[in-house]
Amino acid sequence: MRKKRIMVIGPSRCGKTTLVNALNDYDGPLRRTPDLIYGKNTIDVPGAYIENAWMYKHIIAAAQDAAYVLILVDQSNCTEIYSPGFAKLFRCPVIGVITKCDVMPENEEKCVRQLKNIGILEPHFHISFKVGTGIDALKEYLSDEYPL
Repeated sequence: MRKKRIMVIGPSRCGKTTLVNALNDYDGPLRRTPDLIYGKNTIDVPGAYIENAWMYKHIIAAAQDAAYVLILVDQSNCTEIYSPGFAKLFRCPVIGVITKCDVMPENEEKCVRQLKNIGILEPHFHISFKVGTGIDALKEYLSDEYPL
């Protein structure tokens, strides 16, 4: 049986790779790639996969290896990119993550509304790597069921 990982999905430049590196305890350079990257604990899904609906089938196929799916919304640019009910595509638990929560606090309510429209119930995690908030709470939540 293959190891289950945490799948991280979000638009380009929303902080996916930074989050993936934190979940994998990796402190090296960031790499942008057009491919799915299977890390120690994660599956990093490139932004192009979510920005082009015809690629959803690849996300769904890769999600078979996921214990959790994290869907990211960028508070600094909360453009609606996901289809309504998108979270229902997955058989494993789906968790909403609002990234860059230190930027443009006036967008917080819009991001939460977007996560609810996608079909993600609370809790939603608000993280900012710049100020160092939220990542520990997310790791703790995930480690209750999935040891990192």
